[in-house]
Amino acid sequence: MKLYTTLLPLLFSVALQAQTARMVDPSEIQPTQTNYVMNRAPLVNTPFLKLPLTSITPRGWVAEMLRRQGEGLAGKLGEISAWLDKKENAWLEKGGKHGWEEVPYWLRGYSNMAYLSGDKAMLEETKFWVEAILKSAREDGYFGPVNEHEGHYEVWANMLALQILQDWYDYSGDKRVLKLMADYFRWQQNYPEEKFLHRYWENSRGGDNLLSILWLYNRTGEEWLLDVARKVHRCTANWMQESTLPNWHNVNVAECFREPAEYYMLSGDKKALKATYDDFHLIRRIFGQVPGGMFGSDENCRNGYIDPRQGTETCGFVEQMLSDEILMTMTGDLLWMENLEDVTFNSLPAAFTHDMRSLRYLTSPNMVQSDSKNHSPGIQNGGPFLLMNPFSSRCCQHNHSMGWPYYAENLVLASADGGIALLTYSDCQARVKVADGQEVLLDEQTHYPFSEDIMLTISLPQNKAKGSNSRKKASRAAAAGISFPLYLRIPTWTPAAHVTVNGETVPCEVTSGLLCISREWKDGDHVKLFFPMQLSLRRWALNKQSVTVDYGPLTMSLFIKERYVKIDSKSTAIGDSGWQENADASRWPSHEIYADTPWNYALLPDVKSMQVERGTWPGDNYPFNSVNTPIRVKACGARIPSWGQDSTGLCQILPDADAPREAPEEITLVPMGSARLRISAFPPLE
Repeated sequence: MKLYTTLLPLLFSVALQAQTARMVDPSEIQPTQTNYVMNRAPLVNTPFLKLPLTSITPRGWVAEMLRRQGEGLAGKLGEISAWLDKKENAWLEKGGKHGWEEVPYWLRGYSNMAYLSGDKAMLEETKFWVEAILKSAREDGYFGPVNEHEGHYEVWANMLALQILQDWYDYSGDKRVLKLMADYFRWQQNYPEEKFLHRYWENSRGGDNLLSILWLYNRTGEEWLLDVARKVHRCTANWMQESTLPNWHNVNVAECFREPAEYYMLSGDKKALKATYDDFHLIRRIFGQVPGGMFGSDENCRNGYIDPRQGTETCGFVEQMLSDEILMTMTGDLLWMENLEDVTFNSLPAAFTHDMRSLRYLTSPNMVQSDSKNHSPGIQNGGPFLLMNPFSSRCCQHNHSMGWPYYAENLVLASADGGIALLTYSDCQARVKVADGQEVLLDEQTHYPFSEDIMLTISLPQNKAKGSNSRKKASRAAAAGISFPLYLRIPTWTPAAHVTVNGETVPCEVTSGLLCISREWKDGDHVKLFFPMQLSLRRWALNKQSVTVDYGPLTMSLFIKERYVKIDSKSTAIGDSGWQENADASRWPSHEIYADTPWNYALLPDVKSMQVERGTWPGDNYPFNSVNTPIRVKACGARIPSWGQDSTGLCQILPDADAPREAPEEITLVPMGSARLRISAFPPLE
């Protein structure tokens, strides 16, 4: 007994040295690794890094979304869209008439689907277009189609093409990319400043150009590039104003609010970083009193139009997701991680038909009809902008393709100190270089966000290395273990989170930081995360105290029985749509969606009276169908007879608190992302 009591403190001390688990602030993460490209001095270091494109293999529902997208509109758009027609295309022919913006909009998502899937046909199509971009380079450094307006070159489409080239370089190592980019930025350096980024789109979106310059600087170290970056910032619209924005265009705001934070990496001025946060909160204070992570602007925000019937462009969803992904790696702030999940889980899925062969331009938190009518001025756009049409709304038609592949590529990140980070969760495998460059395999099994459980397994290199000496070295490393930190986001909505390593509980608490488990990892070590979900309510003060129900990261919406009606896509497309001559509209129908059950309910805002019902996981790995969703909530509601549809078919704005109600009855709520028709901001039944 005496020996045991003597050894116990020593054993406890050794255990603490072998493993530490604590909540950390991302600013504590210091760059020590050399496995992946980091910010060079004088750029501000980032705590997390995106992995090479083929490092992650998504599974489960994310893989299913990618499969449906590949077999749906994004994967087949080259056979349909007039803007992707290779005849007289601006990216393929000098003086080409079409496709200058649409080709790179579509290709940046399509190419990354190809890299993730390894599909040979998609890779060949990607290579075809990438070669065209590379061959478009001129002797003076400019590349791509020439869009000249009153003596000014517009370079907005080039910014998209630069992102495509960066990913191609990441995938292939093609050094022609570095030369083209260096030559092009020399051209930008020499281009007259009074003409640079002069037109509306390029002026708003110069942050994309800035980020590409910093990407190249980190790979070449050419200091003149930093001068070009400063020039781009000077010529870009001012997203650092205290109480307003340069413009209120939905997609611009979702994309461009991150520009000050990107410039902060160069300037080190925390006022710039703060400006990005200010922009994010400003738009949501005024127009974001709605669930789903976005803000109600339709195409452009309008004073007084803040009801949850206002919509968001599908482009806006995917651009907000990209901004969140960039900012979460840059800052490690939980705000960006949780907003990413909010938009991804609750807003984006409902913008598409289930087969992802059609999408709509605008999707709203409250929408009870999705048809081909003109709903203006209730929504800002005049025309059939609520229709699920694969031939229409050409910006979203092409730009939507990046949403799911970019999300999949950010499921697992590297940390600046040679570790692994999971800032959002989904079923996947990831190969990550840690510590002194040894590669480990992280296997994540979960149905999150429809499940509270996440299982992580670490596999060390063991016998995977080639050559007898390499195998021996890998086997020794596997036997001895590899030391590195594992960073895990503990969501703020789960105060009772529970984490174990090999069955032993790890202390954790929800703070502004992340859980860091630093230890010597052995082959087969496993980490179990349990994030209990609970029902909670949000009130929207500026929208008549309307109420929203959340269950963990999922926002719930009224279950409305949806009736789909097929109609001709060509006859219902908006005026500036275009499709190829041989495009068969019968194979690509549009869909109107009508409510076949009542929707005009007030909700009793009492979570104690609500009941969560869990069903089986869908066999097709697709949980975003309101009919077979694995989670439902039973609640109490009462119909408001005076709350109906206006003359255009939109639901009327939220009724006043004293609007008469009928008798209370049981209603069913389903995840908002599964509902193409939805009421997710309810009048309260007080």
